Amino acid sequence: MLNKLKGIHKAVTDRRQSADTNQYLVGLDIGTEYVKALIGRISGDDIEIIGVGRAHQALADMQAGAISDITAVVQNCESALAQAEQQAGVSSRTVVIGIAGELVKGTTITVKCNRQSADIPLDIDEVSQIISLVQDKAAEKAKKQLFLDMGGKDVEIRLVNSALVSIEIDGYPVTNPLGFQGKEVVVELYTAFAPMIHIGALERTAVELDLDLLAVAAEPFAVARSVIGNDPNQNKSAILMDVGGGTTDIAIVHEGGVQGTEMFGIGGRAFTRAIEREKGIDFTEAEKLKLKVDSNTIPEHHKASIEDALQKTLDVWMSGIDLALGEFDGLDYLPHQLLLCGGGSSLSLLVDRLKRESWYSDLAFTKRPQIKHIDPKQVYGIKDATGDVADHTFITAMGLLRVGLDTLQQQEGKDTGTIRQKIDRMLRV
Repeated sequence: MLNKLKGIHKAVTDRRQSADTNQYLVGLDIGTEYVKALIGRISGDDIEIIGVGRAHQALADMQAGAISDITAVVQNCESALAQAEQQAGVSSRTVVIGIAGELVKGTTITVKCNRQSADIPLDIDEVSQIISLVQDKAAEKAKKQLFLDMGGKDVEIRLVNSALVSIEIDGYPVTNPLGFQGKEVVVELYTAFAPMIHIGALERTAVELDLDLLAVAAEPFAVARSVIGNDPNQNKSAILMDVGGGTTDIAIVHEGGVQGTEMFGIGGRAFTRAIEREKGIDFTEAEKLKLKVDSNTIPEHHKASIEDALQKTLDVWMSGIDLALGEFDGLDYLPHQLLLCGGGSSLSLLVDRLKRESWYSDLAFTKRPQIKHIDPKQVYGIKDATGDVADHTFITAMGLLRVGLDTLQQQEGKDTGTIRQKIDRMLRV
């Protein structure tokens, strides 16, 4: 089967070898439950989706958002890519892959730097040195957190995403620090780090697929990029919640900037496992019953016990939400808009709990949050030409395309005259 899929992939590549592959990009969302592949055609600052593929993952292929069987995952990726390539009529070798899981650490760190000569205006070299210092401090923080999380085991990590949040000089916020004088420079930077063992598995997957890995992106960061897009006037503030098969990933966007991300290991499969344990059936049958709960077609003799099992799991999931949002204690208040995506967020019991209960009352909300799913049509700068990107389950893959376009533009030195672009190139990983 794998050889057949590789044959399809190669055939499409051979037929289109004259195509300009720099115009195309693949977003590969390797989720616990599904692999989703999107092929995008780049036009300036916009992307048009021209190919869509999707393949189911077996239970043992992924664990809590991380690859546990590279060979099986490669086969699933081949299947999804073959579908996307046949629809698109082109093949792109440039890919951005998402990374998720509890051991992916995304946080915002603030570092104060005291300058020796306050009367000398800041230049680009000094800003670059300050940014490097902040990234080093962030790496130390992430490594210490992983050391604690893994029971004292030292883990090698790598920076996967970084984004500027804010800069202040002597307490004065600036958008362009060049030319300013001052003693104290305060830089706030979002960074995401992941263990090398997880990144290595993704790199190996790309090699097996014969793809050029442009970037690895923390999936909540990718979701944030899908929402923020390339609008220079974007000032959206929202909580973004990606409920996948194995994990729930949360990103906070404040006034158009990523403030931080949190992840915990409860997703859609946890609800299926609850039914599996309650009814003493296999996972496949439990998944069917879970879907019937949402469609109101569940047999009456199953209904009470299944809903009870789901509610107990939902209690644990809500505790995870409470703990994760509680980590954003640096914000005066949390955004009141909560946007959902990912297959796990399709469970109606989950959405109803968020909408109806007062779970938010002990958190830094000023009013009841508004709950809704992210609509692909509202993703700025990415349009679907296939008609197949129809719901919130493809948002992460769309975000990966956006991260890819960001990376390509940084590499090509687009808009080199703006300080924001120069700082972005310093942050490139």
